[in-house]
Amino acid sequence: VQLQASGGGLVQAGGSLRLSCAASGRIYSINVMGWYRQALGKERELVAIITSGGTTSSGDSVKGRFTISRDNAKNIVHLEMNSLKPEDTAVYYCYAYIDRRPYWGQGTLVTVSS
Repeated sequence: VQLQASGGGLVQAGGSLRLSCAASGRIYSINVMGWYRQALGKERELVAIITSGGTTSSGDSVKGRFTISRDNAKNIVHLEMNSLKPEDTAVYYCYAYIDRRPYWGQGTLVTVSS
């Protein structure tokens, strides 16, 4: 099983980016998909997750700005990030709980300039 993330990059404050993550391999079921992030010198933190049924949970710092969605048929999760702030700068990691095991993607860098 692999998680392939895409969509990171450099954006100005107030701008938007969209991250995507596709799960591939021998998969029976994916319970949760989502994103965590880790800024330099800080611990990894929850950004947003979504269950197969569509229930979402997100970190307080991104509520109202980031939206998570999921295509269950394609095993893809998206993260729409709006009104980005310099403090959103971090490596964003895709996460999935697949067949009762946690998996992490390789991380994609998001840099928000002021």
